[in-house]
Amino acid sequence: MPVAGLNVSELLELAVLLVAVGALAGFLAGVFGIGGGAVLVPVFYECFRLAGVPLEVRMPLCIGTSLAIIIPTSISSFRAHHFRGAVDMAVLRVWAVPVISGVVLGSVIARYAPERLFKIVFVAVAWSAAARLLFGRESWRLGETLPSGFLMKLYGSLVGLLSTLMGVGGGLFSNLLMTFYGRPIHQAVATSSALAVLISIPGALGYIYAGWPAAARFPDIAALQWPFALGYVSLIGAVLVMPTSLLTAPLGVRAAHAMSKRTLERAFGCYLFIVGSRFVISLL
Repeated sequence: MPVAGLNVSELLELAVLLVAVGALAGFLAGVFGIGGGAVLVPVFYECFRLAGVPLEVRMPLCIGTSLAIIIPTSISSFRAHHFRGAVDMAVLRVWAVPVISGVVLGSVIARYAPERLFKIVFVAVAWSAAARLLFGRESWRLGETLPSGFLMKLYGSLVGLLSTLMGVGGGLFSNLLMTFYGRPIHQAVATSSALAVLISIPGALGYIYAGWPAAARFPDIAALQWPFALGYVSLIGAVLVMPTSLLTAPLGVRAAHAMSKRTLERAFGCYLFIVGSRFVISLL
């Protein structure tokens, strides 16, 4: 049956687009340690718009589906970085519980938040990180080493919360924090890939929980514009994107370790500025 009036050729075009995006998301997950969500969310937004998904649920559906896809992608990326010995396990141990706590809070907020909030968070974080990476200098530091105690745990909670509201694996925030405290970008990227595992699994489950009331409000689209969804997670989107993202994540890791520090920072900054601009347009 056609979805929301789309014919077979249009459905095939969407399917091919999602498969291609999966490949790109997996590659960028390896390069930037971002889990691929910053690629997936804007593309899913356009695909679900074409499929007729109501505006009220479109953005959280994009985010929940993105978090579900990040699960295998982030595991693949983390294993590749860990094999190279680039992951800071000490940071990971300190942040584990606060990050998961932030994810739980973000899932609860997602159940009740308006659609615009997700876009605002996406733009604000993406552009802040882009400005730091494109124009920042070595002298722009919050400190010479990462803090300990309450402040470090607070950072972890914010990483989990904002990542859940944005549909990313945490790389945008942890990369920014770690580089502000003098950590090399390659180490920040590798550690972010590990955080993506901690964020994506409870985050996807949280969006399944958050989306049940919305599915009840739109029963007429449950089998059409919103096909085979669990809460705010589209199973069709996940199935089409996951395979190619898994294949290309290790390639991205190789590319990251082959680039210079400044090249990696500039590439990441340009990318964040572009994806943030997409949602600024939709907010106007």
